[in-house]
Amino acid sequence: MRIGFTGSLLFACTIAISANVAADASVFELRTYTTFEGKLDNLHARFRDHTMALFEKHGMQNVAYWTPTDKPNTLVYLISHESEDAIKPAWKAFGEDPAWRKVYADSIADGRLVANIENQFLSATEYSPAQSSKDISGTGSARLYELRTYTTNPGKLPSLHARFSDHTIDLFGRHGIESIVYTTPVGEDAPADTLVYLISHANDEAAKASWQAFIKDPDWGKVYVESQSDGPLVVQGGIVNLFLEPTDYSPLQ
Repeated sequence: MRIGFTGSLLFACTIAISANVAADASVFELRTYTTFEGKLDNLHARFRDHTMALFEKHGMQNVAYWTPTDKPNTLVYLISHESEDAIKPAWKAFGEDPAWRKVYADSIADGRLVANIENQFLSATEYSPAQSSKDISGTGSARLYELRTYTTNPGKLPSLHARFSDHTIDLFGRHGIESIVYTTPVGEDAPADTLVYLISHANDEAAKASWQAFIKDPDWGKVYVESQSDGPLVVQGGIVNLFLEPTDYSPLQ
């Protein structure tokens, strides 16, 4: 789901999610904020000093906050909800909270901070190391995170899941790539045939070395070829990745 930011406090209350998500299953929410030029630091301050605490107050768990390495004026963050049924009431209560309304009004006294908001609801796959926010914790030192989105050819998503669960995650670990969470989008207008996952590296140099070693690994070459015996799993140009650095206030470092 993508939401254009209108400046209204009601933006957080316009969320719907489809009935095919189990009501008792944890749901992640990935949000991307594009700020107006020069406003990112103000947005960081609003989250650091106020928004995160208000999220927790209304049952939304803070998981991670990042800035992309190659996208200026951007904040990407991950929160989680206890269940599908908890999402709309939580956002409604947050949007109507007098404390939030005051924080919001004060923060835009010199002009609005955010030009656009995109969000996506995600449900952990069965093989994901993390099934909920409780399963996600950092190493104690800041790492480089990588958010990857794969779009498969029609009907090939189960085969991609099998490749990750049976082979890829183990091969990632062999080459120093930490798997954190693997998800599929859910909710109204959720893209079909899509895998969204989060991994991490010690740093930029480690990421480059790990990917080179992974790609050159004969076991990966064999798995890759065999998995495509009935045709390519991923559409041409169907892999999008984004490198992310944790903010100083991110729970996940």
